[in-house]
Amino acid sequence: MHFVPKVIGLIIVATLFLECKSKKGAVTGGRNSGKNVPLSVEGFLVRASSVSDAVEVPGTLFPFEETQIRAEVSGRVVFLNIQEGTQVKKGTILAKLFDRDLQAQLQKLQVQLEIAVKTVDRQKDLLAINGISQQDFDLSALNVDNLKADIQTTRISISKTEIRAPYEGKIGLRNVSLGSYISPTDIITTLREVDKLKLEFSIPEKYAKNIAPGYAVKFKVDGGKKEHEATVMATEGNVDQNTRTLKIRALVNESHPELVPGVFAKVNLQLGRDNNALMVPSQAVIPQARNKQVILLRKTSARFVVVETGIRDSAYVQIVSGIHAGDTVITSGLMSILPDGKIKISKLTHL
Repeated sequence: MHFVPKVIGLIIVATLFLECKSKKGAVTGGRNSGKNVPLSVEGFLVRASSVSDAVEVPGTLFPFEETQIRAEVSGRVVFLNIQEGTQVKKGTILAKLFDRDLQAQLQKLQVQLEIAVKTVDRQKDLLAINGISQQDFDLSALNVDNLKADIQTTRISISKTEIRAPYEGKIGLRNVSLGSYISPTDIITTLREVDKLKLEFSIPEKYAKNIAPGYAVKFKVDGGKKEHEATVMATEGNVDQNTRTLKIRALVNESHPELVPGVFAKVNLQLGRDNNALMVPSQAVIPQARNKQVILLRKTSARFVVVETGIRDSAYVQIVSGIHAGDTVITSGLMSILPDGKIKISKLTHL
């Protein structure tokens, strides 16, 4: 009777021992087999593409030419031909100052010149028969030249009383009235050439090498709906040391109601263009304390490489160095991958 319980106990112990050994073998076998099973991840095939850095900077529109119209001499305004807000041709008389005294002086000199010329003609005949000396003749001829010079000076003085438009443009507001006494410090009106405009803006110094004459830029004015275009005319000779920006001037060959001199403009630039840029998804870049890394597929293994990034947008980032076109960059499971770990691509995408 005592033999049966002992047999039953031995059977139970043996069964438990065999179960534990089986479980241990199963666990050990599972770990060994896991080393040979590659991790399934997604990849991105790197290809060369065109990319540029979109930069928006403030700008201002200016007239292509703008001149404050002033008189060269002081005087009383006796004639005004300023229709505010209208176009005028080059050379149009805008204002006239009193010049009767100069006109009278001119007339007097012209009469003196006529008499002097006749005197020279008579003395020329006398000189031929030795009726007068050469010195007397030369003095009379000198008098004629002096009178001609005085007439020319007077005509120049008269021309200074005529204020003319230096070029074709649009007249601004009039600041003087008929009969006013003005001096060279007084602004009569302003003339602007608005058939074409100038757009001035500044860009960060790192983009200075990307802008040159002929470069096309797009802009919108404050409150405007249409996008306009301008062509770079010139750049400043140096970068501003205070703002670290380079001043740019562009030509706007367009006439539109939105384009009013002095308005604020938003200039959109596509700078740093690279037609062979290597772009990867942003999530593929692993930030480190001192650098940035991506994981590349090398045959069936993972390889961590240090990279340098460039232009970035909402979904992709440019890799400047560290990878080449044709490489496959891992984009998923980055936290589970170990260096030289086995991986396989379950899904491959590209631009």
